[in-house]
Amino acid sequence: VTGARFVLAALRFAGAALLSPGSCAFEDSACGYQWDYAHLPWTLHGEGHYISVDTSYEGEKAVLYSPDLYLEDWSCVRLIYQIATTLETSRDPTRLNLYLRQEGESFDRLLWSAKEPSDSWLIASLDLMNSTKKYKLVLEGEMGQDKFGSIAIFEIKITPGYCMECDFEENHLCGFVNRWNPNVNWFVGGGNIRNSHSILPKDHTLNSALGHYMYVDSVYVKDFQEVAQLISPKTMAPMSGCLSFYYQLKQESSIVFTVYLRDVSGFYEEIWKTDTALSTEWALAEVDFNAPYPMEVVFEVAFNSAKGGYVALDDISFSPVYCSNQTGMIRTPFDPANAGCNFEEDLCNFYQDQKDGPGWSRVKVKRNVYRAGDHTTGFGYFLLANTKYTTQPGYIGRLYGPTLPGNLQFCLSFYYALYGFFKMSGTLAVYIFEENHVVQEKIWSVLDSPKGVWTKAEISFKKPMPCKVVFVSLCKSFWDCGLVALDDVSLSLGTCQSADSILLSPGECTFEKDECVFTQKKRGRGSWHRRRGPTPTSYTGPKGDHTTGVGYYMYIEASDMVYGQRAYLVSRLLRGISGKQCLTFFYHMYGGGTGLLSVYLKKEGDDEEIPLWRRTGEQSISWLRGLIEYESDRNYQIIFEVIRGVSMRSDTAIDDVLFQAGPCLEVEEIQFSSGYPDSLNEIEY
Repeated sequence: VTGARFVLAALRFAGAALLSPGSCAFEDSACGYQWDYAHLPWTLHGEGHYISVDTSYEGEKAVLYSPDLYLEDWSCVRLIYQIATTLETSRDPTRLNLYLRQEGESFDRLLWSAKEPSDSWLIASLDLMNSTKKYKLVLEGEMGQDKFGSIAIFEIKITPGYCMECDFEENHLCGFVNRWNPNVNWFVGGGNIRNSHSILPKDHTLNSALGHYMYVDSVYVKDFQEVAQLISPKTMAPMSGCLSFYYQLKQESSIVFTVYLRDVSGFYEEIWKTDTALSTEWALAEVDFNAPYPMEVVFEVAFNSAKGGYVALDDISFSPVYCSNQTGMIRTPFDPANAGCNFEEDLCNFYQDQKDGPGWSRVKVKRNVYRAGDHTTGFGYFLLANTKYTTQPGYIGRLYGPTLPGNLQFCLSFYYALYGFFKMSGTLAVYIFEENHVVQEKIWSVLDSPKGVWTKAEISFKKPMPCKVVFVSLCKSFWDCGLVALDDVSLSLGTCQSADSILLSPGECTFEKDECVFTQKKRGRGSWHRRRGPTPTSYTGPKGDHTTGVGYYMYIEASDMVYGQRAYLVSRLLRGISGKQCLTFFYHMYGGGTGLLSVYLKKEGDDEEIPLWRRTGEQSISWLRGLIEYESDRNYQIIFEVIRGVSMRSDTAIDDVLFQAGPCLEVEEIQFSSGYPDSLNEIEY
C-alpha cells in the first residue's frame, strides 16, 4: 500500500513539475499571470489553491492575463472556476469571460463566457486551433449588479491535443459529465478502489490497477431499457477526423453501446454502435467524426435487465485524419461560402428556371435621394423581381441556389426590401427543394416589414437529403404587384442561434447592445444618440439601421443642435500593431441641410488628430459603405466627428463599424469628397 501511495504521490508531483506554459494551479504563485492595475485586484489564496476577485472593492471588472504563449499544436484549455452570487436573477449578472489576445490584433477574441452561479467548482474546456502567432489568454471577471458576487479560478491547464481526448486519470475527467439517472450511471473505476463487483483488474492507459477508466454497470437496473449517458465537452472549433476509444463489454443479456453526436439544438446522430461482446480484453473502436459546428459526443449504454453486465471505456483520442483515410481517399468538406452571393459580379451559383421567364434581374441604383441602393455598399448590385410589369396574375419568379449536402445544420441569412405592395404577406417566400423526391417545403415567408428598408431574415434548417434553397417572389393579383429586392445571401453551418452565441467578430460594433468601444465626448447639447427606427424629423436620417433593418444605429439629432455645432464619438484606446489596418463602416447622410462627417486618427501621446476621411453635404437615401486604410504602431483612438449643417434636415448616422488587421481588400477611390453627383436616380439594369 505504501508503494502504491508513493507511486501516486510521484505521479502527482511529476504532473505539477511538468505544468505547461500558461497552466497554473495557483498554489504559491500566479505562474506569470498578471492583473491589470487599472481594474479590480485579484487575490491569491495559496492555502486554498485559487485566485479570486469580489465586490469588496469598488469597480466593474477585474482582468488577469497570461504570459506570452505559443500555439504550435492544437491545444485544449481547461478552466476550473466558480461563480458565487446572492441574486437569483439579474439583468447584469456576475460573469467570467475568456479572451484570446493574438499578436498583431488590436482586439481580443471572446472564446467563452459563463454567468451560472454554482455551489462547487465547474470545468470549461476550450479547443484552441494551432497558430503561428504569439498569444495571451485574458480572463475578465465582470462583477455586475450583485453587491456580494465573487469569482474564483482554481486551475488553468493548457495541454496539447483536443478537449474531447481523455484518459480519465485526473479528477476533473477532462470535463466529461455523467447525465444522472436514478438507477444507472457512469462511474470512475480503477485507482485500487474496489467499488463494484464487475470492476476490471487494470485500466488501458497505465495497464495497472492504479489507472482509471469509466464504467457503467447493470446491477441497479430497475426498469426495462435503462440508459446511461457520458457526455463530452462541447467542441468549440470546427474539427473532422477519426475518433477512437478503447472499451470492454461484458454481457449476460443484451446491452447496446452507442456513440452519438449531439448538436446544440439537441439533435442526435448515431455514429457507432455495438451490441456484441468481443472479449474481456480492451477493444479498439474507431469512427469517422465530423463537427463543423459545436457538438457533444455522447457515449450511451442501454440495458434490458439487472443481469446485463457492464461496459468500460478508456483512452478517448482524436486524429485530424479520417479513420478510413488509409485508402488515400481525401474528403473535401462543404464550404458554405459557395452557397452565398452579394450579386456584385454575377449571380454566383444561383440560377433561374427559364420556364418562369426573367423573374429576377441584377440591377444597380446610382446614389440618389429617392430610391435606396443595394445593401452591400449602397452603390452596388442587388436582385430585383419587378412584378409590376407582369401581364398575368399569380406571377412567380423563382431563384434557385446551389445543391447543399444532406444531414448538416444550416443557417440561411439574407436581406430583402419590398416596394409598392398593399399587402406584403407572402410576396417573398423561401422553399427547400429536395432533389431526390421533388418535395418542396416552405420554410419562411414575409409577413410584414418596413417599406423600402433592407431587412434581415435568418432561417435554421436541416434536411436528411441533398437540397436547394429557392427564393420565390409572388404577385397574387394584377392590382397588387410591386418590387421585391434581394441581396447579401449567406449560408453558415450550425443554427442561427449558435452563430449569435459565438458573438460578433472582434472589432465589430453593430450598436445592437450598446456603444461598444465608443464613448461620447460631449460639448454642449451636441451628442450622438443610439436609436432604432426612423429619426423624428422627416426627409432626413435613416428609416432603419444597416445591421438588420430593425436594430440600432448611432446618429446626431440636428433639431437639438445649432448650425456648425460638433458632436464626437471617440473609441477607447486601441492596441497599436505594425502594418496596415482597415476600418469599414456604414454612414447615412440624407437631408437637404446635411453637414460634415469626418473620421480622425489620434495616436497616444500626440495632441494632433490626423484626418483620414470626410464627406460633406447630402450623399444618398441609402446606407453607404466607407473604407479607410491606416497604420499605427502606437496605441490610438478613432474619432467620428459630425458638424451639424444649415438646417434641421441634417441628421447624420453611422452603423456596423468593423476594425480589421491587414490592408483593405477594396479601396475607396475618394477619401475626401463633397456633395452628390449630378446624375441622380438612374437605375441600371
